[in-house]
Amino acid sequence: MELRHLRCFVVLAEELHFTRAAERLHIEQPPLSRAIKELEDELGVILFDRDRRGTQLTAAGTAFLQDARRLFSVLEQARENTKAIASGLRGSLRIVVSDGAINPRLSAFLARCREEEPEIEIRLSEAPLAEQLRGLRSGDFTLGFAHTADVGDDIVAEAIWREPLVIAVPARHELLAHKEIPLHELGSHPLVLCDPNMCEGYCRELARLLRPLEREPNVVEHVSSLDMMLTLVGAGFGVGFTTETRIAACQRSDVVIRPLAVESAVITTYLLRLESDIVSALLERFVARLRNHLGS
Repeated sequence: MELRHLRCFVVLAEELHFTRAAERLHIEQPPLSRAIKELEDELGVILFDRDRRGTQLTAAGTAFLQDARRLFSVLEQARENTKAIASGLRGSLRIVVSDGAINPRLSAFLARCREEEPEIEIRLSEAPLAEQLRGLRSGDFTLGFAHTADVGDDIVAEAIWREPLVIAVPARHELLAHKEIPLHELGSHPLVLCDPNMCEGYCRELARLLRPLEREPNVVEHVSSLDMMLTLVGAGFGVGFTTETRIAACQRSDVVIRPLAVESAVITTYLLRLESDIVSALLERFVARLRNHLGS
């Protein structure tokens, strides 16, 4: 099995059109057709259904596409590591954060990684959950952090840390009569919540928490940042959710923080990585160091 066959297969699987795929590969259509036929003969399966309606992947082709992309991801990582070694680095980790899962513990841990292995390049970026999962599956990202474990069977989700959820309440508000706010009290108050497009996993966890309410939550605004949520809460638009850690750095006279009177009112941060039999030594060291860091 040759890499050119696999490359032709992946491009055709993405385009599902022989002419467009050939243009992307900078070859004529007949060589592309031959490459796909040779690959199908070698595998002993049909990868594409071709009829008057067009070209579609078969079930076998869909399964093979995932493995082919995984292989190219490993090859790309090998290429990056080779370049890194040549330039004095020993490898790179591409980390993506979703759901606002930024935490001072993550900053402290990454600082420790850079101190102990300064030759390792660590790239940190932020993306919505759906984009994060696509990137993990395609190999664009090495691992990620998010607030949900509902990520599919092909991605491993490992709970890293848990934080209590707290309620942000306007400085003059009837809910402040409670030292700890009962969950059912929130059903009669407008809520300012995160934008589900920006914090999909976090919103899923909030939805689970609010599910026992007798009435549908009255969400008056969706926001994309903690600062905007606190601004709207301070202005009296409603009450909002955050975590103890995230709110610790914010001091506002117009917002008061109260804990929830619910033991299960916690948000969990998960470490996400693609389930694979091929795990680099660099990734193994990173995960082991993270576990040791949490235990210390």
